[in-house]
Amino acid sequence: MPECENPLWPCAMTGAAACLAGFEGIEVVIHGSSGCYYYPTTLLHAPLHGTFILENEVIFGSEQRLLEVVDGLSMCGKKIAVVTTCVPAILGEDIRSMLNDYDVILVDSPGFSGDVEAGYKKALSVLAPAVDPATGGINIDGACLFDPFSCGNVREIVRLLGNASVPVGTVFCADQLGNVGHAAAYTVGTNGDFSSDVGEFLGGTLGFEEISKTFRRVASVCPEADFGPVDTEMRREDERIIKACDKFLRRFDPPHTVIFGGFSYATFAARTLKHYLDAEILYVGTRNEPGTSPFPVGLVQGLSSVKALIRHHDPNLVIGSSFERSVATNRAFVGLTPPIRGMVKLSPYPVAGITGTLSFVENVLNACMDRKK
Repeated sequence: MPECENPLWPCAMTGAAACLAGFEGIEVVIHGSSGCYYYPTTLLHAPLHGTFILENEVIFGSEQRLLEVVDGLSMCGKKIAVVTTCVPAILGEDIRSMLNDYDVILVDSPGFSGDVEAGYKKALSVLAPAVDPATGGINIDGACLFDPFSCGNVREIVRLLGNASVPVGTVFCADQLGNVGHAAAYTVGTNGDFSSDVGEFLGGTLGFEEISKTFRRVASVCPEADFGPVDTEMRREDERIIKACDKFLRRFDPPHTVIFGGFSYATFAARTLKHYLDAEILYVGTRNEPGTSPFPVGLVQGLSSVKALIRHHDPNLVIGSSFERSVATNRAFVGLTPPIRGMVKLSPYPVAGITGTLSFVENVLNACMDRKK
């Protein structure tokens, strides 16, 4: 009998909770067991509520327990969102009818309906985002609480848009709930795995080449935009990165690397390492379905597959999550994919934007040099 292995990527329920909890003005209720509550709570670091249904509710129905929790929140002055999990979905309970007396957002997103990205998109679609012609500026998307770099990404892109004299529209999903229906006509992204599909997409912000293309498009649709300050900063920081990487390569060989993570971040990491360090990208293992890539790429969602790939390729640099770190042995490691545990992380480090590229290259160089020592 094959071994039953825990997946490395969260389910749709977690994605739905990540989307909803990112908006100010929503109280999120996870309708399911204690495990279905504690798992997203530890990943998202957001205040969630749970119904904690037990065996007797599974047998006799969970309506009473759900109503107790929703009724307790009904006077909080915020919108209540209920996310269903696998057990209520399998039981076939009519959750909508149970909640007829309450003004509740219901997202039917049990774990078996897909991965974290599917739940994220499902919850966002239920919120019904819309473009408001009266709203100016540029939306930012790709902000997902599941991504430990999302807060830093948003701050960095807000900073760059400000330097380009461009106001910010709605941030998906890290904004006031009321702004969901009043988005701007144009959007830039920070993490392509969590795109909002709201407004006309102008491009991403992972890596200097992408930033340059995207901000030139921003300047073409926003008459008030001034790309000059962003371009000047990017050229200056690009020279700093080249100088640091050249110094590294005078002492050490280019890293031989395997990368694990969501397709968007993993591709950014591979391109950046190849460009600045002439790294040999041995394999890119994506948690979600990979798109077109110039590197060897495939879907990798089990820890045994991760171990086999590391053993086969024998890299000296591994990029991924705490799962990869646990099997990387004495190899240099850089955390880029959630979960990243076992370390204190208080500052909002980005992956997107100019600072994101600086931080990533800095972490890679330090990790590789520490291993050599």
